[in-house]
Amino acid sequence: QVQLVESGGGLVQAGGSLRLSCAASGRTFSVYVMAWFRQAPGKEREFVAGGSTVYADSVKGRFTISRDNAKNLEYLQMNALKPEDTAVYYCALRQGVTTKFGIHEYDYWGQGTQVTVSS
Repeated sequence: QVQLVESGGGLVQAGGSLRLSCAASGRTFSVYVMAWFRQAPGKEREFVAGGSTVYADSVKGRFTISRDNAKNLEYLQMNALKPEDTAVYYCALRQGVTTKFGIHEYDYWGQGTQVTVSS
């Protein structure tokens, strides 16, 4: 089993920044992809960013995904935040080399962290 724990969410004003972290523990895989998804109230969970360079159009140029392999940490740096970025953010993991956009492609999920952007 793999455990994923997100942290770093909070309340921020529009235009501000937050950095989310995802700590991975448990079973390890030689090849895997980490991704970030988000789910706003009343909406479906959607892909945000994954792998090292794949981003949803809505966050391109504002969000950056990175990884610290030594610490088993995945980060999502979010800049120029907008009220429409308000959601619960989840990290997810799938075995393999390809970043996928569908939630069903990922085998492991964290519990989520709330990000609220005020206008």
